[in-house]
Amino acid sequence: MNPRFTGAKAIGAISTWALTHVFHRPAANFPGKIGLYVDPMLIANLRTRLNEGSVVVVGTNGKTTVTNLLANAFEAAGKTVACNRTGANLDSGVATALLHTTEADWGILESDELWLAKALPQLQSNYVVLLNLFRDQLDRMGEIEHIQESISRALASSPATTLVYNADDPLCQAIADCAPNRCIPFGIDEELGLAQNTVTDASMCQHCDSLLEYAWRQYGQLGSFACPNCGFERRHPAYAACDVALSEAESTFTLRSASRNARVSMPFSGAYLLYNVLAAYTVADCCGIPLSSVDAAVHSFAPQNGRLQRYEIDGRHILLNLAKNPTGFNQNLRIVENTPGPKAVAFFINDKEADGHDVSWLWDVDFQELAECEGLTAYAGGIRRNDMQVRLKYAGIDAELVDGAHDFLAKTSNLPADTSLFLIANYTALPAVKAELDRQADESQNVSSTHFQEEVPGVDESQNVSLTHFQEEISGMDRDAGNESEIRSVTHPEKLTIVHLYPELLNLYGDGGNVTILAERARRRGIAVEIVRVSHGQTVDLGNADIVFLGGGPDREQHLASIDLLAQADNLRAYVEDDGVLLAICGGYQILGREWLLADEIVPGLGIVDITTRRAEGGSHNRLVGNIALHSALASMPVVGYENHAGRTSLGAGCQPFGRVVGAHGKGNNDTDKADGILYRNVVGTYLHGPLLAKNPEVADHLIQRALARCAQKKGLPAPTLLSLDDTIEQAANTFMRAHLGLR
Repeated sequence: MNPRFTGAKAIGAISTWALTHVFHRPAANFPGKIGLYVDPMLIANLRTRLNEGSVVVVGTNGKTTVTNLLANAFEAAGKTVACNRTGANLDSGVATALLHTTEADWGILESDELWLAKALPQLQSNYVVLLNLFRDQLDRMGEIEHIQESISRALASSPATTLVYNADDPLCQAIADCAPNRCIPFGIDEELGLAQNTVTDASMCQHCDSLLEYAWRQYGQLGSFACPNCGFERRHPAYAACDVALSEAESTFTLRSASRNARVSMPFSGAYLLYNVLAAYTVADCCGIPLSSVDAAVHSFAPQNGRLQRYEIDGRHILLNLAKNPTGFNQNLRIVENTPGPKAVAFFINDKEADGHDVSWLWDVDFQELAECEGLTAYAGGIRRNDMQVRLKYAGIDAELVDGAHDFLAKTSNLPADTSLFLIANYTALPAVKAELDRQADESQNVSSTHFQEEVPGVDESQNVSLTHFQEEISGMDRDAGNESEIRSVTHPEKLTIVHLYPELLNLYGDGGNVTILAERARRRGIAVEIVRVSHGQTVDLGNADIVFLGGGPDREQHLASIDLLAQADNLRAYVEDDGVLLAICGGYQILGREWLLADEIVPGLGIVDITTRRAEGGSHNRLVGNIALHSALASMPVVGYENHAGRTSLGAGCQPFGRVVGAHGKGNNDTDKADGILYRNVVGTYLHGPLLAKNPEVADHLIQRALARCAQKKGLPAPTLLSLDDTIEQAANTFMRAHLGLR
C-alpha cells in the first residue's frame, strides 16, 4: 500500500465534495492539484484505472473540441471514458479527471502543450494527438520552438506512444521528423481556395532555415509545404480529407486511408473544424472505434462549454466562441464574414495570467476584413477593451464599449430582428460571458443551459462581475479636433513612403501594427501613403523612403533578415545620417547596434547606433517581461507598452535613451539603468511592443512630423504643422494602462 497514493485519493475525494456541495464550484483542477502535492506520481498510480489505455490531445487550437468529440465517439461505441471535458488541461486537470473515475475503458484527456512533459511520462498513453502549433501567449509560452522542444521531450519519455499529427503544419511535421515514436499523419489533401491571413507563424524550414515554398495554403502556415534546400516537406497523410465541399449549413469530404474511402459529413463549416473532425476520425479508427460512432458524435455535437455554443435568446440567434490567438481569431472572423444578413459582434479581451498579460497579438488579427462587411456593428469588452477598441479603430471599425454580455444584448436589442449576434472571448473572459448568456437564456425560457464555470488558472470570482465603464477625464485631450474628413493639407507632400523591412520574418508581438498606425494617421490628415514591403532577397531602395520600420522576430527568422540587413548596412547608415526617420523595435533595435544576440551567440550588428546587446546570466530564459511606462522627450503623456526580451542592451557614452522607466514596473534596456531604447538623429529604437504607437499617438505624430520636415527641407520649404486628430480612444487606452501600473 502506497501511503502517498492513499492520502492523495482521500484528499482528492474530500476536496471534490467540498467544492461541489459547499462552495458550489466545479472541481476541475483543485483536487488534482492538491493530490499531486501529496503524491507527485499520482497520475502514474491512477492510470491503472484505464483498462484499454489513453489518448492525449494537444495543440494550440481545437483541443477541447477534439477531446469532447472523441469522448462522445468512444461512448457512442459503448466504451466508458475518463475525460477532462471542461478544458482543465494542466497536470492537475488530468489528475482530477482520473481521480473522479473509479474505472474506465479509455482516458480521453486534453493537455496544455507545455504541461504534456509532466503528464505523458506518467500516463504512457497509447496515442498523442498533435493538432497544430500557433503563436500563443508569448509572455507565458515563449517562442514556438520552446513548445516544440517541450513536446519532443514528452514524446521521448513515452516511446511506446503513437503520435497522430497534422501533416499540413510544418511545426508539427518537424516534431514528427525527430520523434522516436511511431507517427501517423493526417491532413487535407487539396487546396480549399481560402483567403489567406496577413501573418503566419512558420515561414521557414525547421531544419535548414530556408524559406518554405507552398503548393497551397489552407490558413496560417497549414498547407502543402516543402523546403527547396534540404528536403523537409509535408508527409503524405495516412488519413486524408479529399473532395471537400464546405458550405454554411453542412460540409462533406471523403475520408481516405489505406483501408477505406468513406464519404462523411459534418453539420458546420470552416477549415479549422474540418481539421478537428478529421483528427477525431483518425484517432477513432486507430483505436478500433467504428466510424459510425464518430458520425453520431459529430452530428450530435452541441457544446455547452462556450466553444461554438449556440443560443437563442428573445428570438435572436447567438454564437459564443473562444479565440485566444491570431489564428483562432481569424477563423472566428471567417464565421462572422460568411454569415449572411446584418450582424453584431462583441470581442471580450482579458489579460489574466492564463490569457497572457501581453495583448500585442491583437494587431496580428485581420480585423480589417470585418470593415468590408455590410451591416456590421462592433463592440469591445473585457479588461482590455480599450486596447480592443483602438485595434478596431485602426482596422476602420468604430466599436462601442460594453460592460459584458448583458450590456451587449441590451445595446443590440434595437437592431433588426434578423441580426446575428456573435460574442468572441479569450480564455478567462469566456466563463463570465457564458455565465451571463446562460442566465439570459434561462430567463427567456428559450434555451435550457446548465450553468458552467470553467476553472482556469488566473480566474477568480471577480471575473463574474461586469466591468464598470472605464472613462477618465484626461487634461489636454483634443475632443474638438473637428471633422477629420474636412482636413486639408497644402504644405504636405503628395505622398509619404513608409518602408516596412521584412514583414514576413520580423513580425513578432504585432509590431507590424506600427506601420498601420503611421499610415492611417497620415491619411486622416489628407496625406497619401505608400507602404513598400521589402521581402527577403529584395534590395532596399531608400532613396524615396520617408519612414523605415524594422521589427523583431524569432531567432531563426531574425537571422535570415540580418543577412540581408548586413549586406545593405551602408545604405541604411547613409539613410540615417541623412536624417531619415527609422523606428526599430526589439530585435530590430538590437541589430542597429555594434553587437547583438542571435540565440546565445553575440554577432556583429549594423553599427548605426552606439549600443551593444548581450545575454543576461541565466541565458534566454532570463527575460525582462511585463507592462512598462516611460517618460520620454517625445510625448507629454507617459509612453506605455510591453517588454519581452532576453537581451540586455547598453548605450554608449552620451547616448540619449528613448525614455526613462517610471513606477515600479518594467526594466527597459537592462537590469540596472531604468532606461529604454535610444534616440539618435531621427531614429527611435525601443523594446516596447503593443505595438508601441497604439497607445502613444504623440510618438507616432513625432515620426510623421520629422518625416514631413525632412521632405520639406529637401524642397526648401518650411516644415509643416500637423493638424490635430481626435485621439480620445488612444488616450483612454493609455490612461487605463497607467492606472493598471499604479501611475497617474
